[in-house]
Amino acid sequence: MSSYANLLKTPGVARIIAAQLTARIPNGMLSLAYLLHVQYVHHSYGAAGLVLAATSIGQAIAGPLTSRWMGRWGMRPVLILTTLVCSAAVFSIAFIYMEVASYMVVGFIGGLSTPPVTAAVRTIYPKMVTAGQLTPLFALDAAAQEVIWVVGPVITTFVSIQISTVLGIVVAGVFMLGGGLWFVLSPEVGRVRIPRSRRRLGTVLLKKPVLLSVIVGTLLIGACAAVEASVVSVFGHGGPQGGIVLAIWSIGSLIGGLALGHLPVGPWALARRMIVVAVGMGLATFAIGNFWGLSATLLIAGLGIAPALGVMSAIVASSVRFSDTAEAYGWVGTGQLIGAAAGSAVAGFFIDGTGPIGGFVVATALALLGAFAGTVFHRWHPDLRGRDSSPIPDTEPVPIQPS
Repeated sequence: MSSYANLLKTPGVARIIAAQLTARIPNGMLSLAYLLHVQYVHHSYGAAGLVLAATSIGQAIAGPLTSRWMGRWGMRPVLILTTLVCSAAVFSIAFIYMEVASYMVVGFIGGLSTPPVTAAVRTIYPKMVTAGQLTPLFALDAAAQEVIWVVGPVITTFVSIQISTVLGIVVAGVFMLGGGLWFVLSPEVGRVRIPRSRRRLGTVLLKKPVLLSVIVGTLLIGACAAVEASVVSVFGHGGPQGGIVLAIWSIGSLIGGLALGHLPVGPWALARRMIVVAVGMGLATFAIGNFWGLSATLLIAGLGIAPALGVMSAIVASSVRFSDTAEAYGWVGTGQLIGAAAGSAVAGFFIDGTGPIGGFVVATALALLGAFAGTVFHRWHPDLRGRDSSPIPDTEPVPIQPS
């Protein structure tokens, strides 16, 4: 814990973590908010799944593309433009009644303009701390991500179910605008300039650790999204139990991130963490309808989530040049956003057909696939024991603009 305390004392670290988390909270809210809203409007989880699929296609295109734009035009212009366009799409879905096809078009536009905050902040981190502090910083960031991927859906569940699905989307849009402004105005965003990559778009995926992180990250966040939809379907729209279960789940992930995040990262680290997630989710399929049983099993699943995300960040950073880090994290972020949308969508169809157990089976299957990928491709996983996770230096120095 002392390493985390020292990190937070480093000038700017606590502020940039808080700002980027606030800006990224909608990433963990919108899939579930869209699912609940479109299902409420059109009375079909399948229709909601189509909207999420359209959104995920836009996100798939946007992630690496907008991340590369930051190396060409600068972080602030790209972040401001994407934030404004994306928030306009979010508020349109909230306030305008549409047929499913129109919701899909607007969702696609919103996905296409998803702000590349994740790529920006993880590119900034190596310039804020020493090489020895970088792996603990990624671990702390991953633990803090629970605000996004678990606490975000908790907020959405409470607001959408207890008040209205429109307000659930609006809250996400407010976080997007307010958090985006806070992050853009942070001094570090103006101080660090990403050098323009000389490589073609997508070349960074030839780096095996990057590809491994994209694959496993997509499956992990897809499993989490399926759990969220399933928990909501178990407890319905009549009480706070679903939100409480998700909150307990987030506590498990936070505990796991802080307890395991500082451990050395060996080639089996990602596989082991994914096995913990898969076991917990598998046990949850036997606890449907039991509040305490479901809470306990998801607490177990949560213990592996933040540590797995931290490992992904570390192995990506250690495997690419600084000029390619933004695009690499863009691909990882795209995979996670696609996982969130696709996991909710697939779980929605199964819930329509078989009830809540179908959603939990989808979650367990995705987590098992993630553990399988981490096991089969463990040779793609760099061994960071005894070394730091700093990016490979570019041949030319990185310009640092005065604050």
